[in-house]
Amino acid sequence: MEFDRQFPDDAACLDWLVGYLYPVGVHCPTCEKVTKHHRVKTRTCFACQFCGHQEYPMKGTIFEGSSTSLRLWFYGIYLMASTRGGISAKQLERELGVSYPTAWRMFNKIRSLMGQDADAPMEGTIEMDEAYIGGKPRLGDVRNRQDARMWAEKKAKVFGMVQRQGQIAAHVVPSTRSATVMEHVEARVLPGSLVYTDESPIYTRAVPAAGYEHRRVHHAAKVYVDGDVHTQTIEGFWALFKGGLTGVYHSVSEKYLQDYVDEYVFRYNHRRVNVFEAILSRIEKAPDAPPGPPA
Repeated sequence: MEFDRQFPDDAACLDWLVGYLYPVGVHCPTCEKVTKHHRVKTRTCFACQFCGHQEYPMKGTIFEGSSTSLRLWFYGIYLMASTRGGISAKQLERELGVSYPTAWRMFNKIRSLMGQDADAPMEGTIEMDEAYIGGKPRLGDVRNRQDARMWAEKKAKVFGMVQRQGQIAAHVVPSTRSATVMEHVEARVLPGSLVYTDESPIYTRAVPAAGYEHRRVHHAAKVYVDGDVHTQTIEGFWALFKGGLTGVYHSVSEKYLQDYVDEYVFRYNHRRVNVFEAILSRIEKAPDAPPGPPA
């Protein structure tokens, strides 16, 4: 009902898109100024009242080239934003009444708007940890700690860091070696920050050497919280992420794993705002999109 009130039809969706993409009005390249453009009947374009130049708002956006109605696109965004743990393309197919290839294309286009803010710096108290994605070993595969390490090396690896009461960043990495992990740390975390990790040797020397204050909590000794020193925040995110992969998507290939990581990072970082509006605010036209009807 909330969605229906705001976007009852395609026209309302197109009006919102025009108002968002052209906040000061549509600039006419022929008249070389902002002019009033009128909606062309039965078409998704607006024509200049003076010269007739036609502007296509959907050109250069995720909606370009799609025969699916704009309202269904907006509703798909609303559905993806309204679920805490995500929604699968198969569920999107059922909810929208479209074919699975269409739902899969919409799903990926919408998720492309849920990227990470790579330039946002982190400071203060930072928790860091790594996660291994790839299922559990079969009975008898892991007999000792060396077997456990060998099994972990076969899995996809994700490195994450979270600012206490703030933003999170996570990336699929080729390995969990110190050099690989510290590239991401030094790119985002400001010098002088306080870093909390577990006792993994990944961080023991590399973190202090990079100019960060370092505190560790010893999980191997079954110590998970020592005063303010813990990694519960980042581990809570891993639980949410892994639960979504198994409960919503069931299985994910390593090729697309970063896309799923980005989606859950986006949800976490926008947990205190309207996620639907946050996704809509990411819609933009490609800077090199030529004028004319969508291809």
